[in-house]
Amino acid sequence: MAGSVLAFSSCDDDDSQVAEPVVQGEEIVVAGTAQGIGNVTWTSNNTYILDGLVFVNEGQTLTIEPGTVIKGKPGEGEEASALIVARGGKIMAQGTPEKPIIFTAEEDDLNSTTDMPLDANGRWGGVIILGKASINRTGGEASIEGISTLERRGLYGGSNDADNSGVFKYVSIRHAGTLIGANNEINGLTMGGVGSGTTIEYVEVFANQDDGFEWFGGTVNTRYLVSAFCGDDMFDYDQGWRGMNQFWFGIYNENAGGTGGEFDGGSNPDDVEPFSIPTIYNATIIGSRTKAGQNAVMLVDNAGGKIHNSVFGDFTGGIVVEDVADAGTGDSRQRLESGDLVFGNNIFFNVNNNTFAGIAGVAANQDYLLAHLEANNNRVSATSVLTGISRTNNKGLNPLLPTGSAALTGAAALPANANNFTWTPATYVGAFNGTNNWMKGWTYLDKLGYLQ
Repeated sequence: MAGSVLAFSSCDDDDSQVAEPVVQGEEIVVAGTAQGIGNVTWTSNNTYILDGLVFVNEGQTLTIEPGTVIKGKPGEGEEASALIVARGGKIMAQGTPEKPIIFTAEEDDLNSTTDMPLDANGRWGGVIILGKASINRTGGEASIEGISTLERRGLYGGSNDADNSGVFKYVSIRHAGTLIGANNEINGLTMGGVGSGTTIEYVEVFANQDDGFEWFGGTVNTRYLVSAFCGDDMFDYDQGWRGMNQFWFGIYNENAGGTGGEFDGGSNPDDVEPFSIPTIYNATIIGSRTKAGQNAVMLVDNAGGKIHNSVFGDFTGGIVVEDVADAGTGDSRQRLESGDLVFGNNIFFNVNNNTFAGIAGVAANQDYLLAHLEANNNRVSATSVLTGISRTNNKGLNPLLPTGSAALTGAAALPANANNFTWTPATYVGAFNGTNNWMKGWTYLDKLGYLQ
């Protein structure tokens, strides 16, 4: 319908009915309503504008065609715009390498690569997916950050670890992370209690004001994630997340960003189970190079994790494994000693002073962590093991492994398939081999000219 805008508005008198569209023009404005969006397909011939918090309610399915563009209106606090898939709702967002699904700011002109500053962030909210998998909060459920605790559709958690919230594949989330309260922003992609029946693959978060990706409990697995130039942590997990993961890439702007991985166990109390023990293989995590005290990984509150075959580079700090003085309080050193926290067969280049002692030295338990790193086939390099690193769009970013790279050898064998996850064969360290840059074609990084 050329020249029209299609707007969804609420029906004030009947919360049991999904709002009817009102034909107004070429774009489709989707407003937040008590009814949610219903069972609907968003098509690639339209642009969808999120106006407020837009929910996929329990029992509803949102299908998004490849190549569809969704934009969020600006606003902070109660005026923030975001897409939230509630517990029992489902999103079927299946883009393709040629036609990724794009979430971005309303002001973003997709016909131009120069209309917005490359580091523009906080221009809208983000995407939140909630599910019924178990978390370690008292009572088994919690309200997701970024949503009022009075909004029941913001609850997540349950007892179905195989819960299926749908498919989220070949999706690019750009310029998000608006403030919803003091020191409280929305992550690019937030997953709360999402189960292992859900597919999360080939997802990019570009220039988010807060974290790129954050998990709150659950068992969802992921592969092929990109966190580029975000304002806080690249990857953040909490509340007992236990997913399997392979092929992550992250990079910060120079002298910017938070921690490469901020990994938390739980809260109130810290030693509640299930513990956060995800399994992560083949990540490539690049810091800002110059920001003082920027750590590659920080584990606190009894967090574990099994991190193997990964590359960490350009961090002025190292690894923090919390070791509290009170022996009765759970801490991440306990997870290290019990085998729930493992760093194995990783390479650290240009991290702190390029020694294991330097990498471990920021932690209170330096000697124990130092011994762990040395005993588990980790390696240290003073120079990059990647082909090229650039933080400007000059086609200089090439995370492939050049001939002779130390990362082409020394990888640990992959673990057994589990948790509805099948590992992709990879005999190298890091997210890329020497020939296949899986970020090419579908990411904003590539469109903007960062990738070689």
